[in-house]
Amino acid sequence: MKEFYGKNRENFAGIMENGSILVIYSGHAPVRRGDQFYEYSPHRNFLYATGIDRAGMAVVMTKNAKGEVASRLFLERYDEHTAKWDGAAMTKEKAQEISGIELTSFMDELDGHIATGFVRHRFKTIYLDLENRSLNAPNTPELDLAARVREKFPVVRLVDAHPLFGGLRLIKSDDEVALIQKAADITMEGVYTFFERCQPGMMEHELEAYWDFIVRKKGAEMSFRTIMASGLNATILHYKENDCQIMDGDLVLVDFGASWKHYCADVSRTFPANGRFTDRQRLLYNIVLDANKKVIAQAKAGMKFSELNEIVKAHYGEKLKEIGLITEDVDIVKFYYHGVSHFLGLEVHDIGAGSMGVDGEIELKPGMVITVEPGLYIADEKIGIRIEDDILITADGCINLTKGIIKEADEIEDYMAKHGKR
Repeated sequence: MKEFYGKNRENFAGIMENGSILVIYSGHAPVRRGDQFYEYSPHRNFLYATGIDRAGMAVVMTKNAKGEVASRLFLERYDEHTAKWDGAAMTKEKAQEISGIELTSFMDELDGHIATGFVRHRFKTIYLDLENRSLNAPNTPELDLAARVREKFPVVRLVDAHPLFGGLRLIKSDDEVALIQKAADITMEGVYTFFERCQPGMMEHELEAYWDFIVRKKGAEMSFRTIMASGLNATILHYKENDCQIMDGDLVLVDFGASWKHYCADVSRTFPANGRFTDRQRLLYNIVLDANKKVIAQAKAGMKFSELNEIVKAHYGEKLKEIGLITEDVDIVKFYYHGVSHFLGLEVHDIGAGSMGVDGEIELKPGMVITVEPGLYIADEKIGIRIEDDILITADGCINLTKGIIKEADEIEDYMAKHGKR
């Protein structure tokens, strides 16, 4: 896919001013404790620009006063001790093969290369991914570099590259959609395994473990930590303990997804632990299911992002009054307290909407991939329901990338009955 990564760099270069430089670090795994590290996850914009999944690297793009663009990779130097203990640094040949970038240097030359751009080539603008969500969060390499540039080259203008990449990443190529579809297909196997294996009396983490096995077997990764929530736990949106016993009569809400080459799926299904919905569970389940289907039926290019959630709220306003759960529309928020959609791609909550301004004002366009995930959460009844699919927006509608996963109440009951649930 090096042509794809080359095109991504070309698209970003089209945004850059003449006389500017872009620097993106690949990142490092944070320290867990002592000599242990958390698992490394590449900086997604570095991955988007290079295709390389390795720590301790950087990519630099420059656009000179004439508008000429050059890209250069900065690699770790070979270290014999590191090679023996953790593996050798990536060779320039391998880096060139993956990314299509021919020019390479080493990381200990990066600062000098940047300074040369400011001094010799008179670059007046530097683009850095300055995403930061907390005053107390540790500085990223980009934030550290921004501080040094401000101090040493105060005439250089800093521009946040994060929303610019967000705009580019909103529209998925055919190759990207294929990777998301692969992740969705693996996720589908997990759903059916849950239907087959669930038994009242087992622990949430015991059921979750079947998914862990599938992910490893398929050579995939998890998009995010699995939510395996039974009974009252399903009313907690980001429940993560997964340490309770699944009781007879519980609904089980699973929110999970596979990641394939770092492209994510995100799926939620809700099902009865014993294989049979009660009348009340089925009633509420079908209200959520109808909301899910209404959004998928209406989603298309040209709609505002916010309109998707308005479809759900209009549906709930009618149906929740019919069953006596609410009397006024304002009370919907008591039982449905999240939006129906987010963008999906290299991150499970992919950059795009939040990077480009007010979420609701973004217009859906062909090539966007989003989730559709209405829910209802009624703590007094120990019922939490969420039904989530992943869709690709097209000019006249959408394609459901997770349509192979059953969600009709009768289909779920029939499938579970065929695997020993009565």
